Amino acid sequence: MSRVMAIDFGMRRIGVAVSDPLRIMASGLETINWNGVDSDYAIDRLAQIVKEMEISEIVLGRPSRTDGTVSESEEKAVLFGQLLEEKVGIKPVFRDERYTTVIASQFLRSTGVSGKNKKKVVDQVAAEIILQEYLDISRA
Repeated sequence: MSRVMAIDFGMRRIGVAVSDPLRIMASGLETINWNGVDSDYAIDRLAQIVKEMEISEIVLGRPSRTDGTVSESEEKAVLFGQLLEEKVGIKPVFRDERYTTVIASQFLRSTGVSGKNKKKVVDQVAAEIILQEYLDISRA
């Protein structure tokens, strides 16, 4: 089997998580720091991960609002997904990512991770949450 990659999209940091080849467990891989404007760097790095890890499916967090209206962040995530699809040829599956960063922050705080260390990994953990939920639903 092949791996699934999840992306927690943000305008400063992009969290990346990947599944194991059997698609059972999600693991944080890295955080891509970028300027939120020039997407080439982030897209190129994600394309490299897709190739190296033999990714066949991409799950992209969609920052939906609770009232159902489309936010600027959501529009940017969708555009980013389109650019990524053009580069790697895999259409992303969008998943609601509301509260994943909050949950990830709470988890890290409960395990004693804080400050600068938390900032480095919180987006990876959020991507793990997105991916694990997706993997669990896909198996059901």
